[in-house]
Amino acid sequence: MKHAEVKHRIIETASFLFYKNGYNSTGINQIIAEAGIAKATLYNHFKSKEAICLAYLQYKNSHFLENLKNFTRSKPKGIAQILALFDFLQLFYQDKDFNGCWCIKTVSEIPKDNEIIRNEIQSQKNDFITRIATLITNNLEDIKSEEVNSLARQIYLLYESAVGESHLHQEDWPILESKNLCKKIIV
Repeated sequence: MKHAEVKHRIIETASFLFYKNGYNSTGINQIIAEAGIAKATLYNHFKSKEAICLAYLQYKNSHFLENLKNFTRSKPKGIAQILALFDFLQLFYQDKDFNGCWCIKTVSEIPKDNEIIRNEIQSQKNDFITRIATLITNNLEDIKSEEVNSLARQIYLLYESAVGESHLHQEDWPILESKNLCKKIIV
């Protein structure tokens, strides 16, 4: 296999295991065994478990943002594109492998002083807020520019709450109720 293919295989394997079992419960040897590679091969691509974790977070986030962008753009322009955030989450929740938010799961497992992983997660969450702000700007006509960031953060909080609570309750009512609240704050 080519260098890039091996690295991608490691990232995909680690991503599946970290998301399913958690960062702390997934060992390097398990990643090696599941990926079908030698220990030296893993360490040729990643110097530490933390480096694998960063690649995992980036992998999950890039797929999430791309899929979210495509999904919201497929909806009619206007409020429907903003509310599509919650329709997208509904589909994510219905996936058999849904296990909550990979960022929150990871940050809950790392030491408080692990700034590298924490900064990556904060950056991803800020990128998501920016994506929501763009949706608002592109789809709400009568909103003042100084209100966009506050509204984006409110919708972000509704979304994140819906992710966590739907995972906790193993039901989709938090997603539906968050969508209803979102509708009330944007109309």
